[in-house]
Amino acid sequence: MPFVQHQGAKLFYEEAGEGEVIFFSHGLLFDHRMWMHQVKHFSKNFRCIAHDHRAQGKSTATGKADMELLYSDVLALLDQVAPKQRVHFVGLSMGGFMGMRVGARQPHRLKTLTLLETSADEEPNKLKYNLLNTVFKLGGGKLVSQKIINILFGKSSLQDPAIQPLIAEWKKTIEGYPPTISQAVKGVIDRQGVLDELKNITVPTLVGVGDEDIATKPEKAERIHGQIKNSQLHLIPKAGHSSCLEQPEIVNQLIENFLKQTPI
Repeated sequence: MPFVQHQGAKLFYEEAGEGEVIFFSHGLLFDHRMWMHQVKHFSKNFRCIAHDHRAQGKSTATGKADMELLYSDVLALLDQVAPKQRVHFVGLSMGGFMGMRVGARQPHRLKTLTLLETSADEEPNKLKYNLLNTVFKLGGGKLVSQKIINILFGKSSLQDPAIQPLIAEWKKTIEGYPPTISQAVKGVIDRQGVLDELKNITVPTLVGVGDEDIATKPEKAERIHGQIKNSQLHLIPKAGHSSCLEQPEIVNQLIENFLKQTPI
């Protein structure tokens, strides 16, 4: 299995296809499998790389997982898998935190940037999420898994029988995480905002958000769009905080149209 060693952690990634690189960065409590629909679709014409953040998926934990450390992880991965290449970066939630940092601080690494269900602000729900994190850490994922699922998926998905097996699979994944997952959760809760850095993002940027997202509400996406001059904003219908899983065909088409109309 492919790993990159960086600052004490083994960082896992998978790749498929050939061509220009699309680099997929997942959200909190997910892993590279979050992008299964996108990798299947885009690997026909692109080299798709999807990774696991430290303390999640197959990547190892090292005692902390703050956003600046994870940002340095992403740079290390890009150095390894796409040296001297500009990539199309696609990040959701936590992955979006990484995408904004790369776009603002290392613009020469990117061709385009796609930000889904993410925020440039500090976490507004610290008390609620710290409580969930404490319960998770002390008692295990089964005590809070349904509450987490209700945050990660929109109401339409939660009521749709067709998507229940997928939701059940991710609920099982969450329940199976070891206590070290709390490192990743704490990193998100304690993150610093980067809204003032967004003016430095100059690459073409697609901002998308589920119209049922309660974790990073559409107003957050509007704030990001308002700070990035070369950006477009799209509301994704019947999706919560996990649009790439809830509405994969719509997300695939949005990204595909964006890449086709963007002069590189």
